[in-house]
Amino acid sequence: MSRNQSYIYSNVQDQSEMSAKQIVDRILRSGKMSRQDHILLTSTVFNKRDVHEGERRQINRVFNHIQTGQLKLVNW
Repeated sequence: MSRNQSYIYSNVQDQSEMSAKQIVDRILRSGKMSRQDHILLTSTVFNKRDVHEGERRQINRVFNHIQTGQLKLVNW
């Protein structure tokens, strides 16, 4: 892979992580996660073949907040 191709791949990966992070940040700020939020997050993360470490961390943030009672599930 050329240096330019590597840079482009890195940018795409960063953008997908940022999208997942933005969704997770919005969910955690609200303190609630709806079924629609869940679908948006999972489709954003899992529409690709590989889930990388940054996206796993974002998903784990949601799970941690659910487990500690800091995040409510609504409209399920």
